[in-house]
Amino acid sequence: MRFSFRSQRLPASVRTALATEPGERVLTHARSGEDGYVVATDQALFLPDGTRLPWHLVDKASWDEEGLTIVPTRGASHRVPAAEPGRLPEVVRERVMHSIVVSKYVTLEERGGGVRIVARRRPGTSELLWEFAFDPGMDPDDPGLRALAEQALEGMRRTMGV
Repeated sequence: MRFSFRSQRLPASVRTALATEPGERVLTHARSGEDGYVVATDQALFLPDGTRLPWHLVDKASWDEEGLTIVPTRGASHRVPAAEPGRLPEVVRERVMHSIVVSKYVTLEERGGGVRIVARRRPGTSELLWEFAFDPGMDPDDPGLRALAEQALEGMRRTMGV
């Protein structure tokens, strides 16, 4: 029995339709539905509907037998069918993890929950983008809660020297 690790080439029409940045490279792809593709580049994930998600804006990604679920740092989740994902799951995981510089959970005892504080690096820059991911049931728009999270962030920055 012979195994082949070569993936099929991304059709030229799909490659030219991608709104890539100068120097952006396609790493892998998977067919989604009859004529769509999910494409992972070194800078972003392209969904079949034309959505471009830079890696620093992807909070989570998960796979099951039917496809991919992408949870961005802001906005609605995306569900993409991909029955044969090939290398896409491992490339998505690697790229998302590569964008994370710091991730720390802080308990906000005064509020009975906590917040995950994450610093992500935008591809091609040294700029850090800091974000808060509050526990379910906590209102991220609550000014008192945000003030507690900001205090925790300042403490982290002082400890890390950034």
